[in-house]
Formats: sequence, C-alpha cells, structure tokens
Amino acid sequence: MKKPIYLDYNATTPIDPEVAKEMISIIQNHYGNPSSSYEMGRYSKNAIEKARKQIADLIHAKPEEIIFTSCATESNNLAIQGIAYKNQVKGKHIITSSIEHPAVIEVCKFLEQQGFIITYVPVDAIGRVNPKDVEEAIRLDTILITIMHANNEVGTIQPISEIAAIAKKNSILFHTDASQSVGKIETNVEKLGVDLLTLAGHKLYAPKGIAALYIKEGVQLQKLMYGASQENRIRPGTENLIHVVALGKACEIAMRDFDKNVNTMLATKERLVSGLMEAFGEKVKVNGDPAFCLPNTLSIAFDDVEAHTLTSSFCNDLNIATGSACHAKSVEISSVLKAMRIDFKTASETVRISTGKQTTFDEIDAAIEIISNKYRELL
Repeated sequence: MKKPIYLDYNATTPIDPEVAKEMISIIQNHYGNPSSSYEMGRYSKNAIEKARKQIADLIHAKPEEIIFTSCATESNNLAIQGIAYKNQVKGKHIITSSIEHPAVIEVCKFLEQQGFIITYVPVDAIGRVNPKDVEEAIRLDTILITIMHANNEVGTIQPISEIAAIAKKNSILFHTDASQSVGKIETNVEKLGVDLLTLAGHKLYAPKGIAALYIKEGVQLQKLMYGASQENRIRPGTENLIHVVALGKACEIAMRDFDKNVNTMLATKERLVSGLMEAFGEKVKVNGDPAFCLPNTLSIAFDDVEAHTLTSSFCNDLNIATGSACHAKSVEISSVLKAMRIDFKTASETVRISTGKQTTFDEIDAAIEIISNKYRELL
C-alpha cells in the first residue's frame, strides 16, 4: 500500500536515519545503568553527557544547564510549576499568552486552582504578542513570564528577546516553549535572553518520549518528583539512555544541516503557497504573516469548504492537520485562531500544512494536485 504524502511535520517528525542508527547501536550493545561504576555504566554515563553537550551546542547553552525529561509537556510543567512553587513567597502572579500550547495553558489553569493569578495577554491579527502588553501586565508580585517562541498552529514567531529584556529589567524569570522553533529558526538562549527553554525530540527528528529543559545557571526550581540524584537532582530517575542519545544526535544534525534544512522547508512551503494561490486566488486565505512565520508552517483557509470535510476526502493520499476540532454535532475552532480574532467561518475552513527537511518538490506538486482536485469537487 502506497504511503500518503506527509505534510504534518509540526505534529511530529520521522526519526532521522542517522538518529535511528545511533539508537540501534545503544539497543544492541550498551545497556549499562549510567549510575553504575563499572565500564558499561561509565559508557552510558559518558553517552548521556555527550548528548547533553550536543543539545547545549545547538542552543548556545552550557551542558550543565540541560536537563532531560520525557516530553515537552513535562519540561513545561517542570519550568512553570517549579518556578511558581519556588518563588511563591515573593508572589503568585504569572504572565502568559492567549495562544500557548495546552502544555502551558493547562499548567497555568492548574496553578490558578492553587491560588496563583494568571494574566493571559492577547495577540494581534497575525498571532503576535505585543511586548508592551506584557510590560503593562507586570505587577509587584509577578514571578514568571512564559511565552512560546513560535506557534505550532500558524507558525507565528514571537518577539522573545524583547519580552525577555522587559522581564530582566523587572527581575522576573522568563520561560519559552521552543518545541516548534528549534531546528527551524535560530534558537540561541544567549540572544533570546531566556532563563528557561523547552525543546522536544519528536519535533526534531528524534523519537517521541524524550525532551529537554534548559535552565540558566543560577535559576532555582522546586522539583516535582523525588528520588535519586540524576539530572542535577532536579529530575530523578534512571535515564532513558536510548532516547537521550537520539536527541543528542538529532541536535547535532540540526546544527550541522541547519541552513540546508531551513532552505528546504521554506522553498517547499513557498511552492505550495504559490501553487494554491495560482489555482484558487482569493478562494484561499493565509493566516498569519510570512515576515514573522516559521519557514515550514502554513495556516490556510479554503473558502466554503469545512476543513475536516476537505482533509477527510484525501486522508489516504495526503496527511495534513485542521485548525479546528470536529465533534459529533459541532465544530470547535482552535483557541489560537479565536485569539487572533479570525471569524468562525474562516477558522472552520482552516488547515495547517507543515513541511519538513525531507519534503520534496515532487511531493508538493502532488499535494497541490490532490488538494485542488478535492477542493473543486467539494465546492
């Protein structure tokens, strides 16, 4: 059976062959516990430290500032709850944005139940936070600001360095979820000025089940789990050696091939946009602004055809995502599109198409034909 064309790289990425090769080597040859003192254990420990440095090099951090976790959701929880509980004597006010991933929004909602106060700053029509809104939201008891680096649905890149400068001026810690941006745009913690940063393996051609949290030297967290002394005593538990090595290798590749990969993602996305615009003109509408967008992400609405109907019509041939959730009797539009004040009709007609480093022009041309044929049938 022929595999469908895959254009949903923001949801997850396939494992890079070089990454898979590293994983197989560990699986077949190296099973020592990193906490053991004999040679097999020391090999595992050294492999973890190598991966830590590979990740640190990609984001311009120090290896000791990298903590391994199981996923971006865990990293975000550790960052946000860890800072909140460690600093609650100073204050209980946290600032975030209205378009964060549930891995941030739901943490904030939980903290609200624990007595913390959350301010959700708005975004403009392209999904961008205004740093002035963040500055105006700051209170004497503000202890944390958490704003994503780039949005997973529309690809909008946030002015992180500007917001970080505001946070620093007011002695407030700043966290960013960079799960969607690492490997696609420059993600340099020194230039960004952040105190904590989340990255995820399965958005970076490593497997699911591994992620990392950058914690700037000197930043203190309240740990959420208790056990032995792994990961600088912040995240205890026997390390997931296979996946840690995989994430390290993926970061090494992302750094090595950065320009080539970005050019591929951008070129294929632009070819896709051009092809759909040429075919349908004003019948299609791009959400967001290319000037502030990830190189691989396209949020686009097809006039007069509901997104789930369109994507379902070609799911055996092409995999893309929708901008809404479809239930038995209703359509619920995404909170991101709602926050951007996109009308219900347009939001319900919106799909997300995200290219990857492996996407080819042939795939894009085929995708244009598949979408075009089905769209015309449904109009």
